[in-house]
Amino acid sequence: MPTVNVDKEELYTALGRDYTFDEFMDLCFNFGIELEEDTTPKEMAIREVGASKVDDSVSDRPILKIDIPANRYDLLCYEGISRSLLVFQGMNKPPVYKIVQPPNGQPLQKMIVKPETSLIRPFVVCAVLRNVKFTDLNYKNFIDLQDKLHMNICRKRTLVAIGTHDLDTLQGPFTYEALAPKDIQFVPLNQEKNMNAEELMTFYEGDKHLAKFLPIIRDSPVYPILYDSKRQVLSLPPIINSNHSKITLDTKNVFIECTATDLTKGKIVLNTMVSMFSEYCSEPFTVEPVEVIYEDNRQPAGVTPDISSRKATAKVDYINSCTGLNLDPNEICDLLNKMSLDATPNKEDKNEVVVQVPITRSDVLHQCDIMEDVAIAYGFNNLPLRAPSVSTIGKPYPLNKLADVARLELALAGWSEVSPLTLCSHDENFAFLRQKDPGNIAVRLAHPKTVEYQVVRTSLLPGVLKTLKENKKHSLPIKVFEVGDTAIKDDSMERRSRNVRKVCATYSNKTSGLEQIHGLLDRTLQMLHCQPADKDGSASGYWIQDSENPTYFPSRSADIYLRQKGETKVIGSFGILHPEVLEKFGLNFPTSAMEFDLEPFL
Repeated sequence: MPTVNVDKEELYTALGRDYTFDEFMDLCFNFGIELEEDTTPKEMAIREVGASKVDDSVSDRPILKIDIPANRYDLLCYEGISRSLLVFQGMNKPPVYKIVQPPNGQPLQKMIVKPETSLIRPFVVCAVLRNVKFTDLNYKNFIDLQDKLHMNICRKRTLVAIGTHDLDTLQGPFTYEALAPKDIQFVPLNQEKNMNAEELMTFYEGDKHLAKFLPIIRDSPVYPILYDSKRQVLSLPPIINSNHSKITLDTKNVFIECTATDLTKGKIVLNTMVSMFSEYCSEPFTVEPVEVIYEDNRQPAGVTPDISSRKATAKVDYINSCTGLNLDPNEICDLLNKMSLDATPNKEDKNEVVVQVPITRSDVLHQCDIMEDVAIAYGFNNLPLRAPSVSTIGKPYPLNKLADVARLELALAGWSEVSPLTLCSHDENFAFLRQKDPGNIAVRLAHPKTVEYQVVRTSLLPGVLKTLKENKKHSLPIKVFEVGDTAIKDDSMERRSRNVRKVCATYSNKTSGLEQIHGLLDRTLQMLHCQPADKDGSASGYWIQDSENPTYFPSRSADIYLRQKGETKVIGSFGILHPEVLEKFGLNFPTSAMEFDLEPFL
């Protein structure tokens, strides 16, 4: 959970009263956040480095450390917390955000996106905050919120990078480009020397704050860069802004740009920034949009940000069944209004409430999120306590129950269960098994940390064989099995992949032991209520048929066929492993293996 440091005096002033520690802790708990500590920057510094190393320049102004749920990006700053607590206590209504046009009839600022940005960081969204009044406190909050978002939803700037600029130092229209590092030159933030991008990367290698972001783009042939119409650099995302457009306490007009690899995340981040700090515009809660134009039409031209609310619905009986309450639609709407959600009963369906979700609540994705807000507003401690009825007691997921049956039978047969990792290298999953990658079945990791974890396994066999390699010192025979999930790419699924539960077992000894694996297969299928069948018949059941699977020794392997309801398919295979497979996995004794899909037996 992110922790936000909030100025105690400012927060209590905004809330209209002082609180004792226990009173404010109760308020936080009731709202769904947690007060961690009432302290000062000086006390925290003393705990960290010792009193002898802390001088009087460190502030002793009281601050409150508050833990925030990771999905509540609107609570990552003082502005969001104070505003939400006021609404929660019924002291204020949620703000209404408005789009305003540029002053004096000027056209909208434009951001032109060049085609080559698709190679590195393809999206950008922008906005302008006019006539902002910065103070020492809200300026600090402005910077802190960017840091919190960068480490949270932005995933350390890999998904989104925020750039904020003094608009009065720039001249639109702006361009978002991608250039070779040696072609990019500017003075970085808080520096005086003009550098090209290659020099900048070397310069910041030792910087404890920025060094961790350099690898995001360092190996790319082109770097993303933003210019104004006079070729003044705004920023080199996701690394650093230009010193030319640096924001100060005297800045009045703020230009915000968010470059992103994930457009949805970019929009959420931009909406969070403008919703929190448009409060300080001369006309509060107003935002000036920017027209974003993609020259290659990868996205339609349009204005950002979109600050309109979105519609969501939730069933009354669903909310009541989950919370154990018996609320009518009007009572539910009153509770949701306390959570900054504009809710009204559905006039056409008495069992439904309609919620207008504001831009600050990107965490509301499903009616379960609406139900959770009802429970928070009602008070978790106020929810009725009751013993669960038989119908509500959890039941095992059928596939998991079946997997447990298979595990029990394999264990009773004398095999030991292993549990390898679900990630493996691409070679282990294919080349080491003498299989070719068809290119459309393995789920690959976009940025694997090591070559050992490149793909999600499509077979249990590599993990079992790696386990055998690490246990070669054990006495023979070694009989192990695994019942677990593999992953297969499937574009027909929303998540574009699906899990496949499989059974795998191996037998290692001075002789191959193929009859041991064959016997284990027959026993396991028998306990799954599957009987041997004639391949030329019509009865349901299984049979084996010779195959030439490259993973196994020639003429020493078979496919496992299953006929159910007149449909026949191959569910697995078994045989004596090929010597090259044994060599790749570092095994020096004959090994037989079997692997089959478990799900057809549900």
